[in-house]
This record gives sequence, C-alpha cells and structure tokens, in this order.
Amino acid sequence: MKTPRKHVRLWALIAAVAGGVAPPVADAAAGQEIRGSLFVENRLFPNDPLFAEQSDAVFSPSIGLAPELILWMDGDGPELRLTPMLRLDAHDASRTHFDIREASALWMRDGWTLMAGVGKVFWGTTESVHLVDIINQNDGVEDIDGEDKLGQPMVNLTLERDWGALDLFVMPYFRERTYPGSEGRLRGLAPVLEDAFYESDAGRWRPDFAARWSHSLGSMDLGVAGFYGTSREPYLRSTVVGEGFALQPHYTIIDQFSVDAQYTRGATLWKLEAMMRGGHGDRFAAGVLGVEHTLFGLGSGASDLGLLAEVMLDRRGQDAPYTAFDNDVFVGFRWALNDVQGTSILGGPIVDLDHGETIAFIEAERRFGERWVGSVETRLILNTDISAPLHTLRQDDFLTFTLSRFF
Repeated sequence: MKTPRKHVRLWALIAAVAGGVAPPVADAAAGQEIRGSLFVENRLFPNDPLFAEQSDAVFSPSIGLAPELILWMDGDGPELRLTPMLRLDAHDASRTHFDIREASALWMRDGWTLMAGVGKVFWGTTESVHLVDIINQNDGVEDIDGEDKLGQPMVNLTLERDWGALDLFVMPYFRERTYPGSEGRLRGLAPVLEDAFYESDAGRWRPDFAARWSHSLGSMDLGVAGFYGTSREPYLRSTVVGEGFALQPHYTIIDQFSVDAQYTRGATLWKLEAMMRGGHGDRFAAGVLGVEHTLFGLGSGASDLGLLAEVMLDRRGQDAPYTAFDNDVFVGFRWALNDVQGTSILGGPIVDLDHGETIAFIEAERRFGERWVGSVETRLILNTDISAPLHTLRQDDFLTFTLSRFF
C-alpha cells in the first residue's frame, strides 16, 4: 500500500526516533521531563474478511508514537502535561489517526486539586466490562475491548476531606466515538459515517456535567457518581449512501447514576459496578458482580495466580444502543510471574448465556532489558448466530504482536 503523501513526514519523524531514542530527560532546574514510547504492531487475521470492501491481507502492520511531556513551575505555578498519540496503519485509513490523550494544567493545593484541559479519567473495578466508566469516549479504531480512550476536554475540581474525595466535572466539548473504515477489519455490518446526529441543537458543544464521591471505608473502596450529558454510546441508524447503505451515529442526552465498590478480604477481592440510566428509551439498570481470589507463592514461590469470575446483567430494552454483555459470565485468570522481566498473563472466555456467543482472549506482556516491552494479544469470537450482537465480527479472530521501546 502506498503511504499517503501527508503522512510521509510523520513516517520520517518516527523512523528518526526509532533510530536513536533519547534517554529520559529530567531537568530539575528547568522543571521538565520527556518520556513515552515508540511501538510497532502487527495484527494477524487468519480468516478471510466477511465483506468485500475489507482488506484481505493476513497481516495488518502499524507503527505509532506516544510521547509525554511534563513541565512544572516554581512556586504556585501549575504542572503542565502533554500526551499526544499517533498511529499509522497499513490497511485501514481510519486507524491511521492522531489524538491528544492529555493536554492539561494541574494546580495542587492543600485540600483541593484543579485540572483544566484535556484529560483521561477512569472509574470502575471489574475486568470484563466497565459499566460506570463514562467520562472518556472509546477509541474504537484501537481495539474492541473498550480499554483505549480519547482525550476529553474538561475542568475537574477535586476536594479532599475526612469524609472522602469529591470530584466535580464540567466537559464543554463532546468527542465522537471512532470506528474502523470500510476497508478495515473488526467493523460492523456497514461503515459508520463521520456525520453524526445529535439530540441537542448544540451538537458537540453541549456541556456535560458529572460528579463522583469516593472513600475508603475500612476494607471497602466505594464510589458513587452521577452524569448528565451526551451519551458516549450512540445509536447506529441505517441510512442510504449512493447505491449502498451506511450507519449514522445518533447521540442522545442521558442521565446516569452509578456505584462502584471493591471489598478486600484476605486474598479475595469482591467487585461491583452498577448503574441506572435514563434517556435511552425506558430507564434501565445494569450491573457486574465479580470476585478475584489470588493464590500466592506458586511453583518456586515467586508467582501469583489470580482466579476471576464475573456475572454481567444489562436490562436495557430495544430502544437503547445494543450491548454484547447483557447476560454474560466471565471466568478467567491473572498470572503474575513476579520475575525481573515483569511477565504477566491475563485471559479467559466471556460467554453469553442467551446466545452461547463466546469471546475468548489472552493478553501477555514481558519486558526485555530496561526499555523494551513485548506483548501478545489474541481474541476469538466463537459460536455466533444471526441474532448474536457480534455476528458481523465472526471472521475477525485476531492475534496481535506489539513491541514497544520506552524512552
């Protein structure tokens, strides 16, 4: 595939960095630090694509850069952070993208912290699905697991008191979810248009509001949150485009109340995420209940094995955006070798109790030397039928190899 002319200079820049990545820069006098990673990825698709427009290449390579710049001021000045991310993909033009994950100013004082700019915030405790994590939008071209997020413009005030921490959020600009292009793998029945429809006349500029209280109560970590604004989950409506059809995202206004908790009892963690949402048709509730028990000191006494089990229940109706995790069970493991290389493996199947549809995954990571990290990820989509939510991905089992150089 020919590289688009507008990306030639970016390829050159990344090649230059790959040829001689600088060591960490930390200058106490100047108050700055530069770090980050350069990564090379190759994704293997063993099956032929389902749709004619999709690339039929077995291997789908890409390369990317994710630097981070931190500046801090003397006296009462803010700490400044900038974290861009660039990926160049060989086959899917939509997966070739650039995003600002973070570009923020942070003021920290006794009892309060203020962050303004673009940031990332994570809420949640469970492993299989993150129901309550609603601040940042999914970066859908990176992966299908919902772990990768776009940077969100926001102002976040955190108040820390004896009764817990209170986070207040104002988000003045909405980020639309990203999707693979028509030629990309891991896409739905039809390509998704960039021209989205909004319930609010203000569109992307309608502000969102959120608040979350969190506290540690003995062995329990508890979070209670509320959100009011544009839903991060769009409806995908069919629309005619030329001689074919495509999907148009429709973003509605929702309100959401959520609770997340984690209780520690010895080697066992009990986890909960639950939420109630209005705005997607009738008000509905959803929840995930999980347990993780760790066996310490296995084998030679160094490694730990965590056994995980989670149950997912989502009572959204036909009027809400579909979810693949409405009545599912996850059983998995987390193996940490606790060696010098930091080797770890996470995996297991998520089984839909209604359809029998199964998503099985394994993620493994290991460090090589001081600056190199290699990872392997595989996802299999099994036993789908025409009524299953992930039926259009049935040909898109994949195996991903990633090599990262940290600086």
